[in-house]
Amino acid sequence: MVVVFGKGLVKDYSNFRAVDNINFEINKGECYGFLGPNGAGKTTVMRMIYCFTLPTKGELKVFGMDVYKDARLIKAKVGVMPQDDNLDIDLTVIENLIVYGRYFDIPKKVSKTKAIKLLEFVGLVDKADISIQKLSGGMRRRLLLARALINDPELLILDEPTVGLDPHSRHILWDSLKVLKSKGVTIIVTTHYMEEAEEICDYVAFMESGRIIIVDKPLNLTKRFGGNLEKVFMKLTEKH
Repeated sequence: MVVVFGKGLVKDYSNFRAVDNINFEINKGECYGFLGPNGAGKTTVMRMIYCFTLPTKGELKVFGMDVYKDARLIKAKVGVMPQDDNLDIDLTVIENLIVYGRYFDIPKKVSKTKAIKLLEFVGLVDKADISIQKLSGGMRRRLLLARALINDPELLILDEPTVGLDPHSRHILWDSLKVLKSKGVTIIVTTHYMEEAEEICDYVAFMESGRIIIVDKPLNLTKRFGGNLEKVFMKLTEKH
């Protein structure tokens, strides 16, 4: 089943083209990565998929629904973990989840039960009643993941999920993503950490200057070009 379908996708900002006529297809239960340097267009693609911004032109469907017409229905089925930490510092850990549940019309009693389960899932249940400001960077990223799951999304979108994390915290978050994928959740991730893509992605799309250079399985790319994904990307960018 195709979950996300993009064809001839373009996004312009004034005189700048952030996404330049790209095509992609993401199937249910896959982890699909958009890779590339800062400014490659990865985050812009994510924002169009979860209906934060509309494409300038092109076709983009999520769960068979048109982003131009069905944004509200799409958002109800999608969870988003942003690159920026936008947790509410005036609320406790569990309150951040409960309040966020209101955006999806989840009753407080239901969202509290869900919040406790999600905190258990990300290993933060013992931090439920403390201030956000007392969490480490890694803990805050895990809380952002828990918040993205409050509406039981079928599609999870992660924008640079482990940016700034130490290796140990990064591996904890990877393990959580693998569990979600095993349950059939479709995951889209943007990252410039090639090790991360090798660890969790079924397919990767390398982007540069708003365009997709190549799409394939990480193992196929490393066999074809030699070395790891870091070396593959260096070789690809040299050609462009």
